[in-house]
Amino acid sequence: MEPVTFVDRASRRLGTYAAEANRRGAERLSELREEAAADYAPLDAMRDRARAVRLHTLANLDRYLSRFADEVEARGGKVFFASDAAEAVEYVRALADRHQAELIIKSKSMVSEEIALNDALEADGRRVVETDLGEFIIQLAGERPSHIIAPAIHLSAADIGRLFEDRLSVPYTDDAGRLNTIARHHLRREFLAADMGISGVNFGVAESGTICTVTNEGNGRLTTTAPRVHVALMGMERVVPTSADLAHMLEVLARSATGQRLSVYTNMVTGARRPGDPDGPDELHVVVLDNGRSRALGDSTAEILACIRCGACLNVCPVYRAVGGHSYGSVYTGPIGAVITPVLDGLGPWGDLPYASTLCGACRDVCPVRIDIPRVLLELRRRSMDGGHAYAWVRPGLTAYAAAATRPWLWRLVLGAAGVVGRLVGRDRVIGRLPFHAAGWTRHRTIRAPAAESFHAWWRRNRGA
Repeated sequence: MEPVTFVDRASRRLGTYAAEANRRGAERLSELREEAAADYAPLDAMRDRARAVRLHTLANLDRYLSRFADEVEARGGKVFFASDAAEAVEYVRALADRHQAELIIKSKSMVSEEIALNDALEADGRRVVETDLGEFIIQLAGERPSHIIAPAIHLSAADIGRLFEDRLSVPYTDDAGRLNTIARHHLRREFLAADMGISGVNFGVAESGTICTVTNEGNGRLTTTAPRVHVALMGMERVVPTSADLAHMLEVLARSATGQRLSVYTNMVTGARRPGDPDGPDELHVVVLDNGRSRALGDSTAEILACIRCGACLNVCPVYRAVGGHSYGSVYTGPIGAVITPVLDGLGPWGDLPYASTLCGACRDVCPVRIDIPRVLLELRRRSMDGGHAYAWVRPGLTAYAAAATRPWLWRLVLGAAGVVGRLVGRDRVIGRLPFHAAGWTRHRTIRAPAAESFHAWWRRNRGA
């Protein structure tokens, strides 16, 4: 049975090959983002503009969602507002029933993961095929995504080669190009035979009813045009007012996500196929999902809804790099997952996630819309402790810290004792192993030994010089 706490899940993954592969992949994506930032002088100004667009939209979300729905329907599409996951799933299931859809293809959609749509459709006897390469691999492996934009970041080419050999009955190879070719040939048949296509929505444009999907593979375009029915799943916060605002978001999205100036495919879909159009779906359905978002809008954590799912915060996070995405227990991982999962689902089952952070602030520094994730994490930690959801050691630990930190004589005594401990157990100024309950701190890393002399003591001794 899967452990129920972040610490339990992370403990199972620390030191594994998957965690190491995850770390290397995240570091490489972070390097690409830094190169893109250095190559684009206006990036900081564009981030300011993108933040302003997102916060303005959230402050007026009812108006822009209404306009978006009107424009979609004026162009032949249908819009369904789902209050929760169950309503969204039931709408798609009923649509599949009506069209007798036996084969459903999907391009990447975090919302579909959030509402567990695949499980529901497959329980009805339908075949659901993920067509994004990373999602396709994860589906074959029976796993959840471990990264927002790179779902299979924790797997090596050898892992994927063995998986393809087992599940697709092809000769083993660990050549990346050959693996891509195998997946492409396998999926091509699915595109041509599919009865329904399901996509996510990166942005919905209120002024035109256009939905925009951003991908680096052609699967997104095929999913939205080849089947006769297209269902687009959109979190209610993903709307932008105008096409000019969309352009600002696209300037920061790819650079933050993969270091590209622009993703390979930026698809714009405006309505269903009209008379005279040579291709495209006969029907377009946009499912706009609430699922806790409207509750968050009126809260001090509402800023988190400005997220555009670029994954940059995951790539720089020292906790995510060490433990990988599956440790978070949710489809949303890393710093954004530590916030948005308890915001949407409640702190009850997720009260430990806000503690999955060092509060170093790196996530805030790279966020393309400058979300103050550390502030929201602290707010959620306060609520978690007030509601009795925090780890048992948090309250006594903070009480002890506060007692020492507010009494100078006691603080000096603690620092002096720490210095003695550091001299006794530290070797090369690091501690390799701690005893008893503290052993977890050194099971997969070393920590710096306490300084033999406090800064205040050093200052008193050297200030004359």
